[in-house]
Amino acid sequence: MTTTPPRTEPAGATAGGRAPSPSRRNSGGRASAVGRAPWLLLAPFLALFVLTFILPILAAVLSSFTKVTRGGLFGEAGITSTFAGLSNYAQALADGNFIASMGRMLLFGVVQVPVMIIMATILALLLESASARWPGFFRAAFFLPYGVPGVIATILWSFMYVPGLSPLIDIAGWFGLSPDFLGPNTVLWSIANIVTWSYTGYNMLIIIAQLKAIPTEVYEAAKMDGASPVRVALSIQLPLIKPALVLTTIFSIIGTLQLFAEPQVLKTVSPAIDSQYTPNLSAYTTAFAYNDYNVAAAQAVLIALVAFALSFAFLAFTKRKSS
Repeated sequence: MTTTPPRTEPAGATAGGRAPSPSRRNSGGRASAVGRAPWLLLAPFLALFVLTFILPILAAVLSSFTKVTRGGLFGEAGITSTFAGLSNYAQALADGNFIASMGRMLLFGVVQVPVMIIMATILALLLESASARWPGFFRAAFFLPYGVPGVIATILWSFMYVPGLSPLIDIAGWFGLSPDFLGPNTVLWSIANIVTWSYTGYNMLIIIAQLKAIPTEVYEAAKMDGASPVRVALSIQLPLIKPALVLTTIFSIIGTLQLFAEPQVLKTVSPAIDSQYTPNLSAYTTAFAYNDYNVAAAQAVLIALVAFALSFAFLAFTKRKSS
C-alpha cells in the first residue's frame, strides 16, 4: 500500500491554490504609487502653507487670549503668561483711534472699490472689443503699475502731492487754485488715488481672462441679431463676467482693510496721517510702539473677522441678486 505525499502549495499561493500573477502585483504597486504621487508633489506647498499661514494665524489667535505680565520694577522677576479671556479684545474695542480707523477704511472702501472695479471693467471691455488697436501693448501698459511696489508707488506719487515739488499744484496755481492733497480732508482720497492707480490693471486682467472664456458662438449669434457693441457689452459680456467681478471686489474689500504701506510712507509728509490712521497701522503701532503684542494680536483678529464678514455679506448680496 502506497501513500501519496501531501501536496504543498507554493509560497504566496492564494486560497484557490494559484499564486498571484506578477502583473497583478505590479498593477497594485503602480496604483499605490499613483495615489501617493499627488501628495508628494503637494508636500512642499503644504509644508510652507502650514508654516507661513496656518501656524501664524493660530499663534495670533492664541496670543490674543493671553496676557503677559512682568514681575519687578524692570521685569527682573520674570515674565508670566496668563489666560486673559476677552480682555484684550475689550481693550482693542475701547481704543477710539482703532475704531475710527475702521470707520475710515469702510468709507474708503465704499468709494474707492466701486470706482476701481468700474474702471477695470471699462478698460477690459474696451481692450476686448473688436475695434481695439494694439490690445497687447495697452494691457501691459495698464498692468505695469501693479508691478511697482506699494512703497515705491507712494514715494513717486508723494512728489505729486508735496507743494513746491508737485507739477500738478503748480499747474493748478496758474488758474488760481491751491489744492492741498495732503490735508486732513483730502489725504484719504490721495491714498485712494495711489491704490486705484496700482490695482486697476491687475483687476482688469482678471476680467479680461473671464471675457476670453466667453464662447465665440455667443458673439456670432449677437451679431446675426444685429446687436450693437454697447448692447453686447450690457446684455452678454457683463452678465457672463459676473464671477470675475465678484472675485475682484472681494479681493479689493480684503485689501482695503489691509492698507498699510501707503499711509505709513505718506505720514512722513502729511501731518494729517497719525500712527493709527488705518487698522493695520494701528495694530503695528500697538505692537511695536507700545510693546503690547497681545492687544495687537486681538486687533489683527478683529480686522480679519471684519474682512470675512464684509466678504461674506457681499457674496450673500450678489447671490440674492442673481437668484
